[in-house]
Amino acid sequence: MENDAALRVCLLALAALMAVVGLCTFSFKKVMVTYVYGILGIAGLLLPDWEFFDRDFSQWFTPMTVPPGSAGNQTARVRRFKFYPLRVTMLATIYCFGLYKWWMFVST
Repeated sequence: MENDAALRVCLLALAALMAVVGLCTFSFKKVMVTYVYGILGIAGLLLPDWEFFDRDFSQWFTPMTVPPGSAGNQTARVRRFKFYPLRVTMLATIYCFGLYKWWMFVST
């Protein structure tokens, strides 16, 4: 992973959220559900190969070629998030549904 700082911040935010859920509900089960949802959410945002997914959706099913000379180069690169409406809609739907289900479980 190129950006460990983002992972650390997300894990600290998850730990704080787990502490708040634990203190408000006094339920170990709800804290663990919060942990699982949080880890899955972090994995969905930070771990995917964004160079692969940062293409049009129709090209996700074709192999990606590596430019010559960059096979061993793992320097940090600044990448811009390209706005593809289908990808943004898909991610927003998945995360909104997950947050809704988590909130309904924790608030009961």
